[in-house]
Amino acid sequence: MTRKFSSISVETTLASGISNSATTMTVATGTGSALMGGVTLAGGNVDQFTVALDPDTNNEEIVFITAVSSDTFTIVRGRAGSSAISHSGGATVKHVLTSDDLNAFTTAISPVTSVGFAGSTSGTTTVQATAVAGTTTLTLPAATDTVVARTTTDTLTNKTLTTPVSTIAFNAQTGTTYTLVLADASKLVTCSNAAAIAVSIPTNATAAFATGTIINIQQIGAGQVTVSATTPGTTTVTSAGATTASPKTRAQYSAISCIKTGTDTWTVVGDLS
Repeated sequence: MTRKFSSISVETTLASGISNSATTMTVATGTGSALMGGVTLAGGNVDQFTVALDPDTNNEEIVFITAVSSDTFTIVRGRAGSSAISHSGGATVKHVLTSDDLNAFTTAISPVTSVGFAGSTSGTTTVQATAVAGTTTLTLPAATDTVVARTTTDTLTNKTLTTPVSTIAFNAQTGTTYTLVLADASKLVTCSNAAAIAVSIPTNATAAFATGTIINIQQIGAGQVTVSATTPGTTTVTSAGATTASPKTRAQYSAISCIKTGTDTWTVVGDLS
């Protein structure tokens, strides 16, 4: 059950006596809401609200309220080491914090399998520890920052990579024409065809690659690869090739790199003819 607490609960009294086996109790007319102190219990007896009957007396009993209907409550008897006994009408009913609540709190925080955080505007984020052998420690930086995840797009600043291992993704093309797309950034586009292959660089308006983007291209077939702008008047391509604005790979297995140097400017470097 989920434990519920209130800092504004107002104590009340039993409207009538209850036996040691009663599973409901009724408090003084109109006081049920104040006793709950703004707490709402979910249906199905899945929440609990702790109260003491005859608190601070020899007849004190701890009960869990699990459902509310106006001034009548469904209760679970003899909690937190107390015993279910009879109580007379007029007995005090008071919301309390018990050793049972504190033990549950201690158990929940050390150790805890997961912790849920409510989003600032909606939703919930759950921090979940994986299965480990022994004890591990996660140290957070002493800074106001955002945690970097493995699959998110992030910009790293002032980071040192020690013996990093990097791989490159491939985009295999077998046609005679191909226009670069955003997903080609940092990839190797392989071009394989017996005939000549034309690779086009789109305008920034069509595909807004980030400045500094590198796209690698390799001619793996017999057909020579030519790289040029889709719209030459808008996008400028420069290179050291024989034809500056439309360079070609030199031979089969030649590789070149297209680097975006400005909003609509690219330079092509590598094994050019």
